[in-house]
Amino acid sequence: MGISRSFILTLGTGMFCGFFSFYLLNSTVSVHPRPPQSIESHAHNHDELESAAGPMDNVAMHSSHEAHHAGEAVEAEILKDKVRVLCWVMTNPTNHQKKARHIKATWARRCNKLVFMSSEEDKELGAVALEVGEGRDHLWEKTKAAFIYIYNNHFEDADWFMKADDDTYVIVENLRYMLSPYDASHPIWFGCRFKKYVRQGYMSGGAGYVLSREALRKFVEEAIPNPKKCRPDHAGAEDVEIGKCMQNVGVKAVDSRDSLGRGRFFPFVPEHHLVPGHIGPKNWYWDWIYYPSKVGLDCCSDTAVSFHYVPPNKMYELEYFLYHLRPYGINHQDPFPPPLPPDTKSIPQKVIEQYKKDSVYTIQHSDDNTKQSRQENQGSEAKRQQTSKDGNTADVSLRRKDDKSKVVS
Repeated sequence: MGISRSFILTLGTGMFCGFFSFYLLNSTVSVHPRPPQSIESHAHNHDELESAAGPMDNVAMHSSHEAHHAGEAVEAEILKDKVRVLCWVMTNPTNHQKKARHIKATWARRCNKLVFMSSEEDKELGAVALEVGEGRDHLWEKTKAAFIYIYNNHFEDADWFMKADDDTYVIVENLRYMLSPYDASHPIWFGCRFKKYVRQGYMSGGAGYVLSREALRKFVEEAIPNPKKCRPDHAGAEDVEIGKCMQNVGVKAVDSRDSLGRGRFFPFVPEHHLVPGHIGPKNWYWDWIYYPSKVGLDCCSDTAVSFHYVPPNKMYELEYFLYHLRPYGINHQDPFPPPLPPDTKSIPQKVIEQYKKDSVYTIQHSDDNTKQSRQENQGSEAKRQQTSKDGNTADVSLRRKDDKSKVVS
């Protein structure tokens, strides 16, 4: 039986379409390659961290009495008494063992006071049972209940009140350092500032934000009870809603960057901000971030405060890199008080005036110390030269004696 002309035509058309489709697919893949596996391996949302869990056993830490650590935290301990920080961590019963306990074992040990906010009590963890629903739809309800609890039970225990998620890592010493020029009696708050929805901006919930004592009072006493100031139901994005409340009761959003304009609070893990390619040019982050932000080491302050979407295992990794690993002979030179950020519009005038006074005293004190140190060094150098000269003279005398002995003999 002969092959019909229509069959050959159909076959040829099918082969052509198949090869053409294959060509297009390969061209697309070559022009737009899949990102490296490392870029896909870090979370950009909570769902991607759902299965993340830390080690089952306790992780051993270095002793503070070891030679490498003895006396290293003197300044940090002094500041801990002066700048008291209460940390409260948003969690849920499912995450008590998977995530929250690893926060307690790492960075949260350095808070003046630590409280976990959940819907079930856990005395070992230190979790409070709030009468709220769980899930993302109830985060706003939970945030309001948490701050009301803190206000009623711990208002006098701290000057500043830091909210974090159970996948946030916080360098508490740097938080205190950043806050040290400010007065907690002023209604101000800090965090990773976004510019959408709220005129003065609002702070990213995942990166964490910190309220002054007066900001906490105004939020609980003036904002939450007033439906015109604060959303009364449980729905809504937690960070956006608290941003609206803060603006409505006159709490100022303050620039949390360092004096070089580098960020301190971050909504992703360090790698995503440091390494190009993780946060693509069309990522929502660039449209939402309040101040200009860069990729690469220039993104991040040397005194960074927080990172988000940090899985439990990486908490211990950061703990090691920050508090144990150190290059020999490298000493930090951090000015105190820390220089103010580039945007000072929201900083209370009294804070700026006090900062100028403290800075003048610090510079004068530093100059006096430098002079004294220079004089001591000059004295030491003169002594060393004299000792060297005396030693050389002694050496010459000995050589002469030796030479004489040789001649006599």
